[in-house]
Amino acid sequence: MSEKKKWFTLDLGLNNKKPGANSCGCGKTAGGCKSHGTPSPGNHQHSITAEEFDAAVEEAMIEETGKDGFQQVFDVKMDRRSAFRKLTASLLVGAGAVQTSCSLVAGEESKEKAQIDWEEQFKGNYKLMTQEERKATVDRLVRSYQLRKKQNIKMAATDASKDVLFGYAFNISKCQGYMDCVNACVKENNQDRNSEMQYIRIHEMKDGEGFKFNEADDNYYHEVPAAGHFYMGTQCFHCDNPPCVDVCPVEATWREEDGLVVIDYDWCIGCRYCMAACPYDGRRFNWSKPEVPEKEINKNQHYLGNRMRKKGVMEKCTFCVQRSRAGRDPACVEACPTGARIFGNLLDPDSTIRWVLENKKVFRLKEDLGTEPKFWYFMD
Repeated sequence: MSEKKKWFTLDLGLNNKKPGANSCGCGKTAGGCKSHGTPSPGNHQHSITAEEFDAAVEEAMIEETGKDGFQQVFDVKMDRRSAFRKLTASLLVGAGAVQTSCSLVAGEESKEKAQIDWEEQFKGNYKLMTQEERKATVDRLVRSYQLRKKQNIKMAATDASKDVLFGYAFNISKCQGYMDCVNACVKENNQDRNSEMQYIRIHEMKDGEGFKFNEADDNYYHEVPAAGHFYMGTQCFHCDNPPCVDVCPVEATWREEDGLVVIDYDWCIGCRYCMAACPYDGRRFNWSKPEVPEKEINKNQHYLGNRMRKKGVMEKCTFCVQRSRAGRDPACVEACPTGARIFGNLLDPDSTIRWVLENKKVFRLKEDLGTEPKFWYFMD
């Protein structure tokens, strides 16, 4: 192999894949009201005795132990106390579902919405679901959006393709600091408008002083490019040995077969360990529920990408999984007016990203850490 191809001798993790865990595949869901008789007219709520509640706990233990995501991840036997804790955490949702389903006056849509909320509370970790369970989860989220917003969305759960390993290159010589990439990313990925969350950061640095990120201006408000400065972008680098994945206590984040590091937003507990572990400042925490005007919501979504998030979870760049797995460039690449951003399949010898890596003098940030980021920098 020639000197120009030294980059390709790096261990990108393709030969050391760990076998994935298997889902139990039971496919059952909790919910429904089985212990009541026919409600009398005027009684719109279902009352439950202590004995009935005790029996419901036992029943939930039996029905949920087989598919509970916590047990799937940690292989922990669920005892009565664990089941009770799990149930009480969802009492508001569960009580609402029971009352709605037992009400004589509740509409069919209200009952359906309550049932969806109940089932969502007990779904497992996405990476451990069967294909049928994933489809059911996506279908519920789509239907829930329809019921709440009276609008339609498209949500994919596309898996990684065989013989694909995504990589990214950034031409520092061409970036002029316009931030079109940042704006495109915000719109494409339904990022919170109130907090002005941004997955991408463009750092303005002084010429001749090297990469001093602690002195860089990331929020400049002047005409660009500024004389005597250069620009450098950072985001999630989708490492092959991601430290963020190693520290997650509930395995809410993981590396996919095509190299994308993703997050199951519904499984994330918001501990921010991954945020602290990332050496590239690639993760963001939403302190409030993300707000996006209805007319600005990107309704072409992916479960592991740009679907609407809840409050208190981690977010980050996914290389626009909803686009990249459909054969398109990420929004930032498409929006860059100077062609500074290059994206493609590292396993395709004819791809542009491979040409750059084989013909340009490339480097990566903090290579000594052994994280193997799939994000390279180069200059013309």
